[in-house]
Amino acid sequence: MELTHRIEHWADAHHPLWLDLIRIGLGTFILFKGLLFISDIRVLESLLMQINLDWSSFIFAHYIAFAHLVGGILIALGLLTRPAILFQFPILLGAVLFVHSDESLRTINTQWWVSAVTLILLIVFFIYGSGRWSIDNYMRTHRES
Repeated sequence: MELTHRIEHWADAHHPLWLDLIRIGLGTFILFKGLLFISDIRVLESLLMQINLDWSSFIFAHYIAFAHLVGGILIALGLLTRPAILFQFPILLGAVLFVHSDESLRTINTQWWVSAVTLILLIVFFIYGSGRWSIDNYMRTHRES
């Protein structure tokens, strides 16, 4: 517990405002991907079937779409940012390691790069937190006694 408080204090002290804009953009991007997945869930299910998730592709497709919708909103608003990011980690790890792994990194594989950059940004915001322009910060600084 002591270590997490020290990391959070360090991250709050070293959190530039432009990083909040990137967090808002990341959350909006994840929300947009969730809307794309929900608009055509069969494409996502078929993608999951290609990596041998035949029996559970329906469940995973709906988890991915729901986690992107809710997580994208929470990350963009800066509300419960770290828990929202925790729900995104398995999705992005799966996208980077399994879904796009059959394509070579030497070729122009934009989907893999987008997934990899998104995963890196999620790791950054898991460490740094939500920042000053967030609902988390507002709730932390405006506590009523």
